[in-house]
Amino acid sequence: MILSDKSIKELIKRGRLVIEPYREENIQASSIDLTLGGELIYYRSECIDLKSEHIPVEKINIPEEGILIPPKAFLLATTEEYIKLPDNITAFVEGRSSLGRLGLFIENAGWVDAGFEGQITLELYNANSCPIRIYKGVRICQIVLARLDTKAEKPYRGKYQGQRGATPSRVYMDFK
Repeated sequence: MILSDKSIKELIKRGRLVIEPYREENIQASSIDLTLGGELIYYRSECIDLKSEHIPVEKINIPEEGILIPPKAFLLATTEEYIKLPDNITAFVEGRSSLGRLGLFIENAGWVDAGFEGQITLELYNANSCPIRIYKGVRICQIVLARLDTKAEKPYRGKYQGQRGATPSRVYMDFK
């Protein structure tokens, strides 16, 4: 069952759902808008080896005047908000329509498991033929919360638990 604005506010009030910083004006009818944090990551490698722990990345802090995402560029970003989901709530991450209409695709693999805690790393892709300027603090995505039929037996405690900032892939850990 997807949670309504009333249910979301009640979970936050009771401390069962944590969103920091919390802005009540970002609560929508059935979602919560999240904002863009200040850090971006570009992969800087000729070849990405899934087993390699050392894939070169370039971390960039978004300046006040914003930053241009070149056409056809892929990068990682982060939400400003740190979230903590209870063990019976999952979240779907969706890009905002207003940004998608400009050609900016926003994902996070689409899913946040029950029990996850951390900032959400977002995958951004500029599908447009011209650069797009983005700014720290802009409403970048929304999460839709859904209640599980029962508390998860194995809530998320994986390799991205507690992450802060844009976090590169840790797929290499799957091979250990």
